[in-house]
Amino acid sequence: MTVLRRWLSSFALLICGGTLWTVSGAQDPARKDGKDGKDPETVSYYKNVRPIFQQHCQGCHQPAKAQGGYIMTSHADLLKKGDHDEPGVVPGQADRSMLVKQITPHGGKPAAMPRGKPPLLDREVALIKKWIAQGAKDDTPASARGTLIDMEHPPVYKRPPVITSLTYSPDGTLLAVAGYHEILLHKTEGGLVARLVGISERIQSLAFSPDGKLLAASGGNPGRFGEVQIWDVARKKLKLSVPVTFDTVYGVSWSHDGKKLAFGCADNTLRAIDPETGKQILFQGAHGDWVLDTVFSKDSSHLVSVSRDMSMKLTEVATQRMVDNITSITPGALKGGLMTVDRHPTRDDLLIGGADGIPKIYQMYRTKARQIGDDFNLIRKFPELPGRVYVTRYNKNGSRIIVGTSNNGKGQVTIFPSEGGKALSTFQGIQGAVYAAAFHPGGALAASAGFDGVVRINDVNSGKLIREFVPCPLSTDVTSK
Repeated sequence: MTVLRRWLSSFALLICGGTLWTVSGAQDPARKDGKDGKDPETVSYYKNVRPIFQQHCQGCHQPAKAQGGYIMTSHADLLKKGDHDEPGVVPGQADRSMLVKQITPHGGKPAAMPRGKPPLLDREVALIKKWIAQGAKDDTPASARGTLIDMEHPPVYKRPPVITSLTYSPDGTLLAVAGYHEILLHKTEGGLVARLVGISERIQSLAFSPDGKLLAASGGNPGRFGEVQIWDVARKKLKLSVPVTFDTVYGVSWSHDGKKLAFGCADNTLRAIDPETGKQILFQGAHGDWVLDTVFSKDSSHLVSVSRDMSMKLTEVATQRMVDNITSITPGALKGGLMTVDRHPTRDDLLIGGADGIPKIYQMYRTKARQIGDDFNLIRKFPELPGRVYVTRYNKNGSRIIVGTSNNGKGQVTIFPSEGGKALSTFQGIQGAVYAAAFHPGGALAASAGFDGVVRINDVNSGKLIREFVPCPLSTDVTSK
């Protein structure tokens, strides 16, 4: 009976978990505050309506990408006119609000918005109408209003931001650095050339497309929404914004042909989208904790993901099926979660790192039947490093690896030959964790950054510091008390 009860309990959780996902995989925000499935008597903009807009509308209606001339990221913008020359929201008059007309079916035809996506649920539409009918009041808490941030009003920094990701363009001319609400594009030799400002407070990962024409970012606002951004590098314009889930998303990666974009989520799922349309084309829910990094196989037939659940999983792209645990599943084989993965540029070897401080290389595909207690796919372990590994990356030809770590408030960057052996160089004395590191495509330089907000460029062979800089402008305004 005990076994039966456990099975029934697990089955019930699985069924309940399935009902919590909409098409995009997120929990339906309209169901949060009603009791017993009923709508709240007084509809809250901040709690009920704003999450619907975040999930379904703000990807196309934000300052960086104001389709139809209409912005939906603030209450004030909702009341303004778009290209239709009619107010989006007319307080107290839902029937005169262009927003309502756009999300409501007419004459047997589907609703015009969200364009190219499933229509809003009837209950979501009803909530929006009810909110407008009740006066479209703005009940955003004072603590959540903040300062206006967009392309015309970029963030103002009083101190360097924590840098969670950086990456070089394939041709080596640009260095992209994650900031607050933005991506900072620098010339490799020095000089800020663009500030790509979006709606996500946090940018967790960056990746240039294989041809370097596009730059993808994953991030979001913790506990509120996740987002994948795709920027046109030459035009410095937001090409696509895809809101997904209700927490930040991580580990963005491109397929070899640039036709798929993968990322991990804090709801324990692995996903991929079509970078042209934003349509979800892969969903895998086999992980038991946050999915923090992803990488495609060399031919993009498979997708690899690492998670805080201490596993690296292999997913077949065509079927969306998890087909193998690449790492050992034996209890105790891995000491803590995995945070980073990269693939060798010319073969399907996988470089990982995590809580145990030991970088490892695994083969992607199993060539021997799994046996209890084995870790057959492991190719090589590197020397244990102090603290936790946050980032691991190969250089362009796969001959070297770079590893960023943290221990007791001190960061370290170490470079090893990928075939094993002693460290070639080590950059020490960094204040705080190193979250981001990358080799320049030319091979002689490496960039790193992290908690202290300083980007450092070092010589790969000697470890010598070439230069260091704060990637964003710092405010010189000092207000006396």
